[in-house]
Amino acid sequence: MPSKKALVRRPSPRLAEGLVTHIERAEVDVDLAVEQWEAYGEALRAHGWETIEVDPADDCPDSVFVEDTVVMYKNVALIARPGAASRRDETAGIEEAVAALGCSVNWVWEPGTLEGGDVLKVGDTVFVGRGGRTNAAGVQQLRAAFEPLGARVVSVPVSKVLHLKSAVTALPDGTVVGHIPKMDAPSLFGRFLPVPEESGAHVVLLGGDKLLMAASAPKTAELYADLGYEPVVVDISEFEKLEGCVTCLSVRLRELYA
Repeated sequence: MPSKKALVRRPSPRLAEGLVTHIERAEVDVDLAVEQWEAYGEALRAHGWETIEVDPADDCPDSVFVEDTVVMYKNVALIARPGAASRRDETAGIEEAVAALGCSVNWVWEPGTLEGGDVLKVGDTVFVGRGGRTNAAGVQQLRAAFEPLGARVVSVPVSKVLHLKSAVTALPDGTVVGHIPKMDAPSLFGRFLPVPEESGAHVVLLGGDKLLMAASAPKTAELYADLGYEPVVVDISEFEKLEGCVTCLSVRLRELYA
């Protein structure tokens, strides 16, 4: 029986100080961000997900982007080692949360760096972005952790966006969706559908044909609806100012052993 648990983490009061790499800094409204974060959690719960709050990390401005701190494969949690040194204190809370859920816990060790936003799972294929936040040693350690469990790890160059999942995610049928101007190597993905808006490339699979996605991609939402999917739209404008997207605000645990 697949599990439907999602780890989330309340925005830090210092959210507005979060890192930006590939975009210009814009002023973040922290109160609005908290409202948007609460609505995001509501959308998950409305579609059958149990949200589990990781202890807040108020001194870490980027800690709301909980996906970057861990990568899940089956019931194994690989605790990340963020490429941004300022984010390394975020991992302690996530380690406690996944251990409490009974996950087997592994770690990325120095000199490896790996952030969860660089990892896209499509069935047993695990795409890992080799970019500004994830280095070659991190890719090797991910391979060592997950290949013995049956994963096929495919390394993908990332230079135009922060993380691999800033450029691509995948639909329920395994088709990878992406915004081509933000991609380094579309040909690595096999079945691929280009989308018209950058944030349209970010979907969270809620179950069935429902796709959680950002309000900032209305044309892509129309495209998905036309393909028989049901977009569930949330406004995450304040997180987008920090290069965040719908995937980075939660860690979905789909294969916990009961």
